[in-house]
Amino acid sequence: GEQPYNALVALASMLGAVGKEGEGIGLGVGSIGAISFLMGRKVLPFSWPGLPQGKNPIKSVIPVARISDMLLNPGQMYQYNGGCFKYPDIQMIYWAGGNPFHHHQDINRLLDAWKKPKTIIVNEQFWTATARHADIVFPINSLLEKNDISLNVYDHNIAPMRKALSSFGESKSDYEVFGLLAEYLGFNSDYTEDRDEMEWLGWIYNEAQKKAEEHGIKIPKFTSFWKKDNFSVASQLADVDLYLEKFRRDPIKNPLGTPSGKIEIFSQTIDSFNYEDCPGHAKWIEKTESIGAGDSEQRWLYLISGQPKSRLHSQLDHSAVSKNSKIHNREPILIHPLTAKRRGIENGSVVRVYNRRGACLAGTVFTEGIRQDVVYLATGAWYDPVEIEGKSMCVHGNPNVLTLDRGCSKLSQGPSAHSCLVKIERYLSPLPEITIFDQPIIEGI
Repeated sequence: GEQPYNALVALASMLGAVGKEGEGIGLGVGSIGAISFLMGRKVLPFSWPGLPQGKNPIKSVIPVARISDMLLNPGQMYQYNGGCFKYPDIQMIYWAGGNPFHHHQDINRLLDAWKKPKTIIVNEQFWTATARHADIVFPINSLLEKNDISLNVYDHNIAPMRKALSSFGESKSDYEVFGLLAEYLGFNSDYTEDRDEMEWLGWIYNEAQKKAEEHGIKIPKFTSFWKKDNFSVASQLADVDLYLEKFRRDPIKNPLGTPSGKIEIFSQTIDSFNYEDCPGHAKWIEKTESIGAGDSEQRWLYLISGQPKSRLHSQLDHSAVSKNSKIHNREPILIHPLTAKRRGIENGSVVRVYNRRGACLAGTVFTEGIRQDVVYLATGAWYDPVEIEGKSMCVHGNPNVLTLDRGCSKLSQGPSAHSCLVKIERYLSPLPEITIFDQPIIEGI
């Protein structure tokens, strides 16, 4: 949960490293422009605009990792970030963007939860497992079939995304689908504000231009921008002055956004919540699933499920690049040669990975760059279940049939996917066919 991050902050502070060049810590350092002020990049002094979001009249939100809990336990109270909340009773799900049958933990539990609502609607480009578990599927354009603008919050770059292909079949953009639904329900003008796709893009760009001009930054007119390629405002931005460097130079004039204005390795606020799984200071808390003394010589192994090299999350798993990375058409699992030898497993063979929550098949890749008590199975293989001897097994290698669906703490209620023990064995039965990339049978058509 949160403890490794809390401990990193405490350690960096104890070493006196915070705010020093090349020292300190980095959390979430990556391509996300919103954290550019932590990365030493030039800082955009404003955020690029997006479509107006409106307000949620229900005012009911849950931590995203608690979807199954919500569906299975309507009306149940739960703790989150210092508050006590009630799960709503959900009768319909409309999922536009994302793939819960890829990213949610304990898919077999999610399957039970997914049966609770009366109706499930999905906007999708492909027949993913999520689309296959919906009552209604609206066919959605790919990024190549619609016009858009790349405006990534605090990024220096703006790029036109011009339509390259005609819409395939009856597919439409999300905006067109929502507009047609709004028309059917009698409030089309309220939703679209009588703007089509290009008019909305022009509106967003003009709003961006206004924001830029307020800070002395010039960007080209929309008509000129749309005809060209990527445009960067980096040359118009001042050099970054990191806030932790400023704090170190003069903590009185440059206080941090903490209650004391200083680095805090103890939070009175969090401590007041009295959470046994997240105290106010960094503390070792044993994992829900961990190997005890001598267990590593038995059969339990830690499962780590990171991001794949051959695709982005689960996107385009059906592409040639992703398919070519498979072993016997299954997702590769990294395993130490000695770990495999003790189990009679050969390199490039298919194994069954299992625990009490579920099972999947994977293709072995030997590497000495992994601990002997750890196996690594990337996320994103499209969930392809087959019932064998009365039990469901993903024959394609989705690790979330194995992971634990439990909040890492009452503070964040985030996923705890890496607290996961599995067993692994040779798979000697005939290999089941992979069918997840085939057109599904649709009743009544």
